[in-house]
Amino acid sequence: MSTYNEVLEQAQTLTPDEQERLLEDLAMLVRQRVVTQAQKISQKSPGLDLDRWRGFLPKRVDALEFQLKLRQEWDEQ
Repeated sequence: MSTYNEVLEQAQTLTPDEQERLLEDLAMLVRQRVVTQAQKISQKSPGLDLDRWRGFLPKRVDALEFQLKLRQEWDEQ
C-alpha cells in the first residue's frame, strides 16, 4: 500500500487533465463518505431532525426576492 507522500508524488507526475480527473474522483469519494456518515447518524437517531441544521431558509431562495418580501413585511407593520 502506498503512503500519502508516494501518492502525492505520483499525482504530481500526472498531466493537468489527469490531475483534474483525480481531484473530481477524490471529491466524489469524500461526498459519498459524508452521505454515508449522515445516513448512519440518521439511522442511530431516528428522532433527530437533521433539517434544522440546513440553515434558517427551508430551500434555496432568490436573495433579491427574499429581501423584497422581508421589506414588504416590515412596511405592513
